[in-house]
Order: sequence, then C-alpha cells, then structure tokens
Amino acid sequence: MKRPKFRRQEWHRYKKLGEKWRKTRGKTSKTRRYEGRKPAMPTIGYCSPKATKGLHPSGYQDVLVCNVKDLENLNPETQAGRISSTVGLRKREIMLEKADELGIKILNQ
Repeated sequence: MKRPKFRRQEWHRYKKLGEKWRKTRGKTSKTRRYEGRKPAMPTIGYCSPKATKGLHPSGYQDVLVCNVKDLENLNPETQAGRISSTVGLRKREIMLEKADELGIKILNQ
C-alpha cells in the first residue's frame, strides 16, 4: 500500500502555508474529524514495514563515523558510514580513501 502525501490543511488555498504537514487543531476542523473528501491525516496505520524502518533511503543502515577505526568496524553489505561534522578536511580525505579501499559507502561525501 502506497503512503499518501500528507499535506497541511488548506494548503491549496494559501500559498504561504506550504505543503509541510502540521497537525490540525481546530474545534470544527473537517480534517481533524476525518470527514470524507478531506486530506488524509498521518496515523499509526501508515507506518513503514519493520524490515525497512530506520534505514537510509539507499537501503543501508546509517552509522556515524568519527575516525578510521570506526570505519573498519562497518559491514559493507548492510551498513554505510556518515562522517561526523567534527572531522577536519585532512582526516576526511584519509577516511574517504580508506572507505574506497574497504568498499564502504559514505553517505555524505
């Protein structure tokens, strides 16, 4: 089952609202009362499958990496590294070379 696009109430009416979801809180809100022909509201029934929950869209498990030692502990088949923002340019280049060597995917190159 495909998940619908959850849009903000009356997003089509006012451009300033945008399409980002915000919960409806009005006392007489038709959307909040789940009346027919109104946009869908996010509920627990729309959750993603357990097998894909928490994974990066590429299908890998996202692991934060701070140094080369952390990089060597990753499983290249199921895990991908995300280099920490605190790592400098010199160490980052070394880590990218090592990841290439080990066949590990880096998500934020």
